[in-house]
Amino acid sequence: MLPVLQKGMLKTRILIGTGAILLIVLIFLLPKTVVDNDTDPITEEKTEADLADNPHSTTISEENKGLISQLSDQFSNSDDFEKNITFADSLAKLYISLNKYDSAAKFFEIIAESRPTVENWARAGDTYYEAFGFAMKPEKRAEMAEKARSFFNKVLDKQPDNMAIKNKVAMTLVSSPNPMQGILMLREILQQDPDNEQATFNLGVLSMQSGQYEKAVERFENLIALHPENTQAHFFLGVSHLQLGNKEKAKEQLLLVKSMDDDPSVQATADSYLEGL
Repeated sequence: MLPVLQKGMLKTRILIGTGAILLIVLIFLLPKTVVDNDTDPITEEKTEADLADNPHSTTISEENKGLISQLSDQFSNSDDFEKNITFADSLAKLYISLNKYDSAAKFFEIIAESRPTVENWARAGDTYYEAFGFAMKPEKRAEMAEKARSFFNKVLDKQPDNMAIKNKVAMTLVSSPNPMQGILMLREILQQDPDNEQATFNLGVLSMQSGQYEKAVERFENLIALHPENTQAHFFLGVSHLQLGNKEKAKEQLLLVKSMDDDPSVQATADSYLEGL
């Protein structure tokens, strides 16, 4: 929630791709872009306090509520296995379009349990991983992380060298009561694949989260040497330099980010840092 982070979608793609630990970094460094997905999407009634706490929360239109209700009734009342799979898939995709990843994941889980294939396990795991990354409540993060791991581990049983899945498992473990387990897994990935883009990025972000900005600079510089097109790495390298007081190096990286990605949200985020230099 998933290939290596796509370039050109800095704020949202960083958030989706790396889970709760990076969310902690973003809460302190970037404008809020989190969608709260901790409540039931059908019965939730938004209050002014809810919206004030999370102004980016998705409001479900009456049309979509009706569609959800219709598909849910069809799913619940159908005895046709193939139709149930179709209804579940449609509900999951609709929930994803509404940024309701935990609800989507439940239906992908039903599909994965009914048709236990690597593809379906990965899809269920990815969607729970998305929900994990967006969840604000600790108990919700823990629940979504455990669900994601359960499906990712099924994939790894069949594909033990799937580094993309290993990266995600590691990031769920980092937010668990035993975070070193996740960090060690990321290091193991780099032992197997020293040029792994996602593991290097994740370790750089974790260095930032723990205040080890010198180490973060080292990680992101190594990453950029291998993947100079990685906009996120340039951005966080700039922020790490800024935290160390290296204003000229920070400015260089932030200007480079602006030249690499013309997305308005990326431009605004980079400008917000440049204005403070």
